[in-house]
Amino acid sequence: MGGFLDKPKTAKHNDHGEGNKLLFGVSSMQGWRCEMEDAYYARARLGNSLDEWSFFAVFDGHAGCKVSEHCANHLLDSIISTDEFKNGDHVKGIRTGFLRIDEVMRELPEFTQEAEKCGGTTAVCAFISSTQVYIANCGDSRAVLCRQGVPVFATQDHKPILPEEKERIHNAGGSVMIKRVNGTLAVSRALGDYDFKNVKEKGQCEQLVSPEPEIFCQSRQDTDEFLVLACDGIWDVMSNEDVCSFIYSRLKVTTNLVNIANQVVDTCLHKGSRDNMSIIIIAFPGAPKPTEEAIQAERRLEKHIEKITREEIESNNFTDYVDLLKSVQSRDDIEGLPPGGGLQSKYHVIERTFKELFPDRPCELYAYDEL
Repeated sequence: MGGFLDKPKTAKHNDHGEGNKLLFGVSSMQGWRCEMEDAYYARARLGNSLDEWSFFAVFDGHAGCKVSEHCANHLLDSIISTDEFKNGDHVKGIRTGFLRIDEVMRELPEFTQEAEKCGGTTAVCAFISSTQVYIANCGDSRAVLCRQGVPVFATQDHKPILPEEKERIHNAGGSVMIKRVNGTLAVSRALGDYDFKNVKEKGQCEQLVSPEPEIFCQSRQDTDEFLVLACDGIWDVMSNEDVCSFIYSRLKVTTNLVNIANQVVDTCLHKGSRDNMSIIIIAFPGAPKPTEEAIQAERRLEKHIEKITREEIESNNFTDYVDLLKSVQSRDDIEGLPPGGGLQSKYHVIERTFKELFPDRPCELYAYDEL
């Protein structure tokens, strides 16, 4: 949903913090979309009786940002205020909190005045305690847990073509056309989207679009390295393995999680993502640490890319950035590129070199769209 701009908005919103031996970094970018519809929540150490708990969430709105912003502000309270959560049944508490916020929003004036235009949002969130990681997912944003540089757990995207989702949609009198609910909505579970939740003889979780989250509980291990929460603007162009291997390699070069999150977002833009992009990286105590060997290898790689860029410009008399990118991409002598990121994760080196030689020539980050 939503139209596209003539060129992407590449300014980023960042956040970071630490607590309970966790570090986190956030990056979000509007990108090619006409509106920024993503929202997030990130807090290490919740305080009071939940001082050993942390909460992180990403919300990918559609048909507007009202629902995603409301959920970012209120989902946490909706969950932790449930009797189930307070009494230690955290899985039931999370489920109740999701269903409750969906009911509450439906009665709010800002959502009832034009119910068909209120839109909706996906939601993926994680509660992290000293011993457990609780992950809840509703829609096609995704959570991926990484150990030893590889994904060991990932949520499943709620798409209408999944057999269980398709059966519920059909039972509610709907259809799946062009992989969408009634040919329009690309996710089969979401908060909001009340125009898909009007079948009176069906329960709250039996509608065309369900607000029910899938909830998973993982026991924490010493080998846990990091958890990634991100919207589909990331996953559309990078696989779980790509994201994990890329972040793993970056953690051996820097401890700055915001910088790493920004690199993921930029790389996804260069790989062709046309959506809003938001990512939270949560690093556990077992995350890899920078090594001098990796840092030096990174410096050598960037010097090599700079050298190649200058060679291409001089030998081909390039004065156009797109032509330069095409030529550098065709090279087969660039070894040691970040796994999962590839040359797209190093476009900034090519751009920097080009600008040094041609400070007055246009050098747009979105030029890759012409490649």
